[in-house]
Amino acid sequence: MADEHDHSFLVATASSADAFVLAVTGQADLHTAPELREAISAAIDDGQRRLAIDLTDATFVDSMTLGVLLGALRRLTAVDGRLAIICPDPHLRRVFEITSLDRVLDLVDTRDEAFARLGGGIESA
Repeated sequence: MADEHDHSFLVATASSADAFVLAVTGQADLHTAPELREAISAAIDDGQRRLAIDLTDATFVDSMTLGVLLGALRRLTAVDGRLAIICPDPHLRRVFEITSLDRVLDLVDTRDEAFARLGGGIESA
């Protein structure tokens, strides 16, 4: 029997000289928020201070995920770190706007923009 909801979810990591990226694929919801929280915590615990959460391939974001992102912002702010949220999808971005989190979280459209906001450069290979 197939699950009624496709909870396909993946968090992939990448880094540049000055930032660490967690790329989210699929539904970021109640069921997957703990995995995202763990990935963010592991990055911060490993000393990452400039973090970009890439929601380009995310298909859904719920309030639990928003709470995880706010928690990441709090943790990074406490250690003089920075957070950027890459969210080019206007439908997902609307969730941030409705909750006024677009005023709290740094939303950008591309990884290049995130790296620029985080204070690092990205070098093309």
